[in-house]
Amino acid sequence: MNQPRLTVLAGPTAVGKGTVSTYIRDNYPEVELSVSATTRPPRPGETDGVHYHFVSPEEFDDLVATGQMLEWAVVHGRNRYGTLRRTVKAAMDAGKTVLLEIDLQGARQVKESMPDANFVFLAPPSWEEMVRRLIGRGTETPEEQQQRLATAKLELAAEPEFDHTVVNDDVQRAADELVSLMGLTAHSH
Repeated sequence: MNQPRLTVLAGPTAVGKGTVSTYIRDNYPEVELSVSATTRPPRPGETDGVHYHFVSPEEFDDLVATGQMLEWAVVHGRNRYGTLRRTVKAAMDAGKTVLLEIDLQGARQVKESMPDANFVFLAPPSWEEMVRRLIGRGTETPEEQQQRLATAKLELAAEPEFDHTVVNDDVQRAADELVSLMGLTAHSH
């Protein structure tokens, strides 16, 4: 039972998947965070190979065509994101516990090729809180916000497809619960 497992963390837009996985990266060095490939340009402070593998659209096409992506998706109709099979395989072969933080489309693709993985749904404490987070970022136009809320409703409906649900009411608590679900010992704070 103690073999290295792949845990897939997914959930609706703006539920805080990135915040929870960053907390795990900073506090649980025994967890290997899988780094996604993306066609979007780096944001300030992002490092290639640490936050993402930044690739050109042509390189991405080639990775998909040659079956090197475990999962991939077009996000918000623009950029593509995906997980390289070799990244996940190398970490698992090295005996590491791997966390893959992706969107729901991606989680469904992983489930097809790796049904034994551990699938965890990160849920918002409430719909109201989710709306507040989506609108509160202040980075989207009202049209984009409405689009995101419509998407979020659909995304929340996917919860039953997952093995476990973790409610992101508090980042530290949610991260510790996720680590426990990964079969590791959560830190006592």
